[in-house]
Amino acid sequence: MIEKDNVERILLRLREVERLLSLPDTSADQSAYRALVREHAGLRKLRDRAEIYYKAIDTIESDRQLLADASTDPELKELASLELVEAEEALPAAEKALSLALLPPDPDEHRNAMLEIRAGTGGDEAAIFAGDLFRMYSRYAEMRGWKIQLVSSAPSELGGYKEIAFTVLGDGAYYRLRYEGGGHRVQRVPETEAQGRIHTSAATVAVFPEAEPEDELVIRPEDLRIDTYRSGGAGGQHVNKTDSAVRITHLPTGVVVQSEEERSQHQNKEKCMSVLRSKILAAQRAAEEAKLGAERKDMIGSGDRSERIRTYNFPQNRLTDHRINLTLYSLDRVMEGLMDELLDALVGRNEDLRLQSQLSKIADGSAPAEA
Repeated sequence: MIEKDNVERILLRLREVERLLSLPDTSADQSAYRALVREHAGLRKLRDRAEIYYKAIDTIESDRQLLADASTDPELKELASLELVEAEEALPAAEKALSLALLPPDPDEHRNAMLEIRAGTGGDEAAIFAGDLFRMYSRYAEMRGWKIQLVSSAPSELGGYKEIAFTVLGDGAYYRLRYEGGGHRVQRVPETEAQGRIHTSAATVAVFPEAEPEDELVIRPEDLRIDTYRSGGAGGQHVNKTDSAVRITHLPTGVVVQSEEERSQHQNKEKCMSVLRSKILAAQRAAEEAKLGAERKDMIGSGDRSERIRTYNFPQNRLTDHRINLTLYSLDRVMEGLMDELLDALVGRNEDLRLQSQLSKIADGSAPAEA
C-alpha cells in the first residue's frame, strides 16, 4: 500500500506552483515558466491518480465492513458485494498508475523528437524500406496532431531514401518514439524482383530528444567548421544555383550535420544547429547512462544502430519486436501509422522496469520510500 501521508506531502507543492503560475512576472522567464507548467501537470496527474487509488481503498474497506455486519440489509449487502469486486479488480491498476506518478519525472517526456533513417543492407530495396519507415512515422505524427519538419534527405533513384533526417514536433513525441532507435529488418518481395523471391533488407533509425534552451549546452563558435554548398536535389533553379545548403562539423566530437531543405542558407544553418545541439545532448545523456550501468534510464535497449530491434515480415503481415518478444499480425495497419499498440507495449514495458528499479532502490535504502 502506498502511504497516503507521503503523497499528501508531495502534493503540498501543487498549491505553491499554482500560486507562482498566477503571478504576472512568472511568464517573463520562459524557461522557468515552462518548467513550472510541466511540474504543475505532473502534480495534477499525481493528485488525480491518488484520488482514484484511495477512493478504491476506502470503497473496499467500507464494503467489507458492511458485509461483515450481521445487521446489514440483504439488498445492501448484495450491492456492496458487487461494488467490492469492482474495487478490488481496479485496485492493482490504480496502484501501478499512482506508483508511476511518484517516480522521478522524465526530463525528456515532453520533448520533440529528431529521427534519422538510413538505408542499410539490401541496395535499392533498403532505400525503399527507409522511405516506408519515414511514411509510417509521418502518418503516425499526423494522427497525433504533430508536425514533421524535414532537415535533410538523399532520395534513391528507384524510390525511398538512402538517408533522411527530420524532426517530429509535438508534446511527448520523443517519449513515444524513443524506442524506435536501432536496426529494422524487412522481409518481402521487392518491386524489382521478377521471380517473386522474398528478400531481406534493412534500415537503421536513430532517435534523439530535441535540445531546448534550458539544457545549457556550450557550443563554441571556434569548435565549428561551417561549409556551404549547392543543393544537389530537386527544388528549382534557386536551390540548385545558390550555396544555400549548409554542413556543420563539431570538431571536438566529429559530429557532422547538414541541411539543404530550405531555400535560405540562414534557415538551413538554424536547422543544422538544432540537430547538432540535440546530438550533443544525446551524447551527454549516453555518457551519463553508461556510468549508471544497469540503472540506465533507457532500459529496454540502447537504441544503437547495430542492435536489431524489429522485423517486418510482409508475406505473413507480421511485425515482431525482439526486445519485448511482441508479435503483431497487423503489419499493414502499423505501416499506415497505426502504431499505438506497438508503442504502448514498449512504453509500458519500460515503465515496469522503472518501477522495478525504484523498488530495488527502496529495498536497499538508496531511494526514499515514496512509492
